[in-house]
Amino acid sequence: MKSIRLFLLLSLLATITLVNFVALLHGYQSSMEKAQSLFDSRLESTARLIASANSEQGIQQGIAEQQTPYTYFQIWDSGGKQLLTRSRNAPGFVTGELSEGFHEVNFDSYRWRNFVYRDQHLNRWIVVAERIDIRYSLAEEVVLESLLPIVIAIPVAALIIWIAVGVGLKPLRQFADQVRGKRADDLSPIHLDKVPYELIAVVSNTNALLGRLDDAFHREQRFASDAAHELRTPISVLKVHLHNLKQRLGEGDEDIALLKAGIERMGHLIEQILALYRTSPDQASARFERLDLYKLAQNVIAGDFVNFERKQQAISLEGESALVAGNRFALETLLQNLLSNANKYTPEGGEIRVSVRPHAESVELKVEDSGPGIPADQYLRVFERFYRVHGDRHDSGELGCGLGLTIVSHIVELHHGQIRLGPSSLGQGLAVTIEIPGE
Repeated sequence: MKSIRLFLLLSLLATITLVNFVALLHGYQSSMEKAQSLFDSRLESTARLIASANSEQGIQQGIAEQQTPYTYFQIWDSGGKQLLTRSRNAPGFVTGELSEGFHEVNFDSYRWRNFVYRDQHLNRWIVVAERIDIRYSLAEEVVLESLLPIVIAIPVAALIIWIAVGVGLKPLRQFADQVRGKRADDLSPIHLDKVPYELIAVVSNTNALLGRLDDAFHREQRFASDAAHELRTPISVLKVHLHNLKQRLGEGDEDIALLKAGIERMGHLIEQILALYRTSPDQASARFERLDLYKLAQNVIAGDFVNFERKQQAISLEGESALVAGNRFALETLLQNLLSNANKYTPEGGEIRVSVRPHAESVELKVEDSGPGIPADQYLRVFERFYRVHGDRHDSGELGCGLGLTIVSHIVELHHGQIRLGPSSLGQGLAVTIEIPGE
């Protein structure tokens, strides 16, 4: 059912049409019977009028011109042997039988209904006849003209029903508009001026659901905030103790190196999980603003430049200013993850190229590196959470948790963009191409 309004309109019209059809059918039959009764009464009255208006006459071949060819009359003697007079279109013989009452006879290729009247005063028979097909035609015209207004009223009723149903569904449209117009971070109750009885349960249950969701989001925010503090602090303490331990045992201790790698991995995992939370649609879409993606890339590269310099990697930024509507933190996180991956998996002395180019309706961001790349059959799998090519023990020996490209894909989806992987134009490595709608 696509539309309640259309469903109600069609249902009511079908009901009205069916009821009217049954009523019209019954009315048609009743009206036809009444019309035939009236025609019979007219025939009988005509016969009595002829009987009272004509005195005894001799045989004539005809009288004054008949007003209509659809009726005729005859006057016979008492024995029915001699035709005393008749209308011009009447036959010269007895049609049917001379017995009082109504009869149906055939004459001149038509069916006729006649009325035979016995004139007791002049001792003669009066026969008056009328074509049955003409009677039915006249009766149907009268009946159909009376039914025509009912048929015309159906479209008028449809218009009235359409308007009435629309007015009745107005509170439902207001409810839908309020729900549709809510921002991602707006979980306030829905208020309607006058809530119909049928919508009371829907509105109250929806508001109760919004209240529970609001409480849940606030609990989640508090948990994330507490988790960020509670998880980062122990890791910082571990790093301090690790530093002190290194001073006592020396830099070359293998256990110290493994412990350091584990702590770094744990810290990286916590930061990525918190970043994944902060880029959720409910959190990020509410803070969209107009941003220059080219300048944003400049800032991120400048902030992480020390990492590229440490590995003596050549990093370049190409393109021009390009405006997008997006969440600043989310897009910064996207760039940081892409550049972090490129930095980690590109060998020392390698090359990284970043380009930002505006198109007609979108902005293209491309990050290429000269690292080992990703096999083509793994392009889709690397977007899965916690998935790493070759598992945890990556060939590069770099720490990772398998959330980087998952977060990137999540942010691209949040900005209604597209992401695709492919071979780099730097001879080898990976090229990540992202298209985001432009401003």
